[in-house]
Amino acid sequence: MKDIDNQKWKELTAQDVNSLIIDVRTDEEVNEGIIPHAIHCDIFKPQEFMSAMNNMDADKNYYVYCRAGSRSAQACQIMESLGIKNTFNLTGGYSNWNGDTAMPE
Repeated sequence: MKDIDNQKWKELTAQDVNSLIIDVRTDEEVNEGIIPHAIHCDIFKPQEFMSAMNNMDADKNYYVYCRAGSRSAQACQIMESLGIKNTFNLTGGYSNWNGDTAMPE
């Protein structure tokens, strides 16, 4: 897991064609807005979260965020334990995000 700030996140995701963005916040938090193109996998729903993580392609790069950065760090550790090597944690999470946002579909 690599901790990255807003600027590095924007740079990497803009050029990384082998990436997925994972939002591990709760449904209520997601209703406040998301980073565009994020896949929502609530870490507080362990069975659903683990099922989703087990179906991820281990060769992709995963950009993971939560509200403040600690749940996403935990998610990155879980993903790495499942063989997913390239995980990036957004330091400060969505509450520090200063990039584009979208409303969930």
